[in-house]
Order: sequence, then C-alpha cells, then structure tokens
Amino acid sequence: MKTKENKSIFLECFGDTPQLRVFDFLIDNHFFDFPMTEIARGANVSYNSLKMFFPKLVETGILVKTRRIGKSDYYKFNMENNFVQNIIKLDWMLVKKDLFKENLVEAN
Repeated sequence: MKTKENKSIFLECFGDTPQLRVFDFLIDNHFFDFPMTEIARGANVSYNSLKMFFPKLVETGILVKTRRIGKSDYYKFNMENNFVQNIIKLDWMLVKKDLFKENLVEAN
C-alpha cells in the first residue's frame, strides 16, 4: 500500500487513521459514488480494514447506498446527514485557514 506523500490538512489536524482516511477521500469526492473496493483504494486503506467499520458508517447514515452494478454496491456520503454536512464545512474552514496563513507568510 502506497503512503500518501502530502497529507491533507484534514489528516494533519485530526490524525491518520483508516476511518479518517476514508472520510478524507469521501470529502474530496462527495459528488461521486464508489464501490467499497474503490473507496479502499482511494483512501489508501486495506479492504479488510474497511470491512471492519464500513457497516457502521452505513448504519449510522453517514454513507448511503446509491446503486448496484453487477455484484457491487455503490456508496457515497449522505449529504442530508448533519454530521456529513458539518465535516465538509470543517474541511473547507481548514483549507481556507491554511490558505490565509500561506498568503500571510508570502506577504511578509
């Protein structure tokens, strides 16, 4: 499994765990749906690790099943879930804060 060279601001602030990597991947791709294998690959998490906590994400309404293609179920962030809405807002606030900080450093 490849390690990500440049961690996102989200992972730098909250830590680098499999669950947070999945959140980070889905935040960046919240308009799209994916099968579990693609979520694991995109988040750089082993499929077996993902299987351990994935059902809880669906059960709590953080993820929603969107469709089935062949034998694969596709999932995406449930944009109607308050937690999902707030975690995306939080990510944007972190990005804006980091950009503002970079602009201040460049100005000095």
